[in-house]
Amino acid sequence: MTERRLALEPAVGRAIRAHGEETYPHECCGALVGDGDRALETVALPNTTEEGPRRRFLVRPSDYRMAEQRARELGGELLGFYHSHPDHPARPSHMTVWWLKHDRTTFEKGELNGDKNSDTDTAQAVHR
Repeated sequence: MTERRLALEPAVGRAIRAHGEETYPHECCGALVGDGDRALETVALPNTTEEGPRRRFLVRPSDYRMAEQRARELGGELLGFYHSHPDHPARPSHMTVWWLKHDRTTFEKGELNGDKNSDTDTAQAVHR
């Protein structure tokens, strides 16, 4: 089985960086909306964790439903989520993408497609 790859449009990288800068020093989290294997938009979500938002994030079921609704409004589908790790080395925590199967029973492993991303240093920029 071939792993699926996710490509980020340049505006997505910029939106993730801006969200990280806005929420610093806390972790930010948000949804990736797109079409197939391309993330075209982000939906910033509130970090509602009570465990310390500088090191944890929480996406509530109501936030998830809101992200799915917003994805439909944008004409796309909810592809997944991003989050930041403030004050950690400027590198992604992992480059794995987990795709929810259409029957919503399990996830399939994939990866972030670095060669198709025009802005491959998004993680570094979020941590500055």
